[in-house]
Amino acid sequence: MNERQFGARLTQDGTSFRLWAPAAKRVELLLQEPQPMQRGGDGWFSADVFGVRAGARYKFRIDGEIEVPDPASAFQPDDVSGPSEVVDHSSYPWRASDWRGRPWQEIVLIETHVGAFTPEGSYRAMIEKLDHLLQTGITALELMPLADFAGTRGWGYDGVLWYAPDSVYGRPEDLKALIDEAHLRGLMVFLDVVYNHFGPEGNYLGRYAPDFFTEAHTPWGSAIDYRVREVRAFAIENALSWLCDYRFDGLRLDAVNTIVEVGAVPILHDLSAAVGKLAAESRRHIHLVLENGDNRASLLDPAEEPPRGKYRGQWNDDYHHVWHVILTGESQGYYGDYQRSPRQDLARALCSGFVYQGEAAAFWGGKRRGEPSGGLPPSAFVNFLQNHDQVGNRAFGDRLESIADPKAIEAALAVTLLAPMTPMLFMGEEWGSKSPFPFFCDFKGGLADAVREGRRREYAWAYARYGDEVPDPLATATFRSAVLDWQTRHRPIGQKRLALVRELLTIRQREIVPRSAGAVFGDAHAKDDGLLTASWRMGDDTTLRLTANLSPNESAGASSHITGTPIWGGEAGGRLPPWSVFWQIGG
Repeated sequence: MNERQFGARLTQDGTSFRLWAPAAKRVELLLQEPQPMQRGGDGWFSADVFGVRAGARYKFRIDGEIEVPDPASAFQPDDVSGPSEVVDHSSYPWRASDWRGRPWQEIVLIETHVGAFTPEGSYRAMIEKLDHLLQTGITALELMPLADFAGTRGWGYDGVLWYAPDSVYGRPEDLKALIDEAHLRGLMVFLDVVYNHFGPEGNYLGRYAPDFFTEAHTPWGSAIDYRVREVRAFAIENALSWLCDYRFDGLRLDAVNTIVEVGAVPILHDLSAAVGKLAAESRRHIHLVLENGDNRASLLDPAEEPPRGKYRGQWNDDYHHVWHVILTGESQGYYGDYQRSPRQDLARALCSGFVYQGEAAAFWGGKRRGEPSGGLPPSAFVNFLQNHDQVGNRAFGDRLESIADPKAIEAALAVTLLAPMTPMLFMGEEWGSKSPFPFFCDFKGGLADAVREGRRREYAWAYARYGDEVPDPLATATFRSAVLDWQTRHRPIGQKRLALVRELLTIRQREIVPRSAGAVFGDAHAKDDGLLTASWRMGDDTTLRLTANLSPNESAGASSHITGTPIWGGEAGGRLPPWSVFWQIGG
């Protein structure tokens, strides 16, 4: 990784401190004694201090008025407004030192929240669950955002110190231990990062570096101005820090459609190119994934190795939404855009990726959404039935298991986990956990009141019907309800679901993964009685075929004989039972 511009850097004799503060007239470094920092060009202040080593804590004082942490702090032991700590990233004794990652086509993701994944809610406690993930067939662990946020609990999307893993889960070396142990088991680790906004509490950039922001706004706060060289470098350097200092195997960029792009070269291109350079120099498989409500297929290319401006894949919200409509019949919000013919929409997702590829979407104000995506490899689409958003952005944070027929969910899993797209589970989904995942945070005062009021507006129907039964997002009990109950995994119903998922992922590893490189979309068709058929041409020139009855009633089978070797469900002959799925591979 190239010489870093941001954050405290250990030197042979001490530590070099730097702060980009173009709006400040004077900056002091606060160690044991205040020290003036030297103003350089382009708004930079610096100080080289002899004898300061790892573990030292410091802050900056701006114009004698306000004390702030380092915006590129490596660690905040006392939360977002406390002092920053100097960290020696080079001192960690990595055991999996020869780990280079795994190819994209091998990925089976599971999304997790560190605080809710185990009762202890720590990086170290997660290590004890890695063998479970491995035995299930998971190959990649994804962590929801870790950038330091205000308080002791939260989803992580309101982080304000992007370089500092939140101390509520442990120290930096604890996070490294988790990643190291995952690599020793052959598991990749991904991190969710947020480059579209800073959180509302503990963000002091507007006081001394207002050039970070534009006059535009995102749904969560002021937009970030990536036209500014230093601002662009701050984000790119942050991505490289997670990948180098912590050896994450990939990053998932949150809601990139809300990044305000006005520059000639988009920040997404430059970030991908920088990561691709790192991957080439270190000979590692590094993967970049997008969440993008605009469905911009032109940003994706899973075969670009290393990345040179593109991204491996995108979370496919369309796939989730159409399945949710099929499984629950719900029509509120964006589900209304998938009500007209959900099985036809699913067929489109199976044969070309996105459902919306330039069509007008009512929920999006009637604007055209998406780009043609059928020419992409199937692996560009990260398909899922549940994730933190789709569970948590409900009044009660209830999972599919609480609102849908288990047989229907099992059929959806059989489709999702064996299709050549990239599958993702949400923590606990592998055994059918019913632990809710409601929205939770730990703001104080007026900000807490604003969060409560916003939730009451968004879920007015739920408050009108259920009143105080709707979880309070600020209550500790709401967070505690989200913590996985691992004991339910051992109950008969949990064991049955876990056995199903393990069997499906074993078949995926044996039959799908070796054929995935070079796979292309084929055809898909759906009928009113629930019959759905789909096919893909795999990389070894075989054809993968799906036949399914996605309804609670029997349906007529396919009109023509399906050739190939069954890999799931047996032969798809005659009338098909409700919620039945059949997979075959043939020439």
